[in-house]
Amino acid sequence: MKNKRRIIIVTSAIFLLLLPLVAMEFTSDVRWSVFDFVIMGIFLLGTGLICELILRKVQKTRQRGLLCVAALAVFLLIWAELSIGIFIAPVAGD
Repeated sequence: MKNKRRIIIVTSAIFLLLLPLVAMEFTSDVRWSVFDFVIMGIFLLGTGLICELILRKVQKTRQRGLLCVAALAVFLLIWAELSIGIFIAPVAGD
């Protein structure tokens, strides 16, 4: 089961990275560089593997759920900051 989840995580990350790649072909509103794809790939894989680690190491179901939701919330906050700058930090995108 461990390897199956890892395959699902990697496949999901690749699929999610294909969405902006395809969108770039059809619209000029999506403009990602190679650096954007690398950073997002690292974030997607990192978040997925953190959730995998939580599911493997934490025994209680409630704690598993809360920790995975917390990991996803941190991912979404970082993503929002990098893409539109919700906190007006100097690392925000254009």
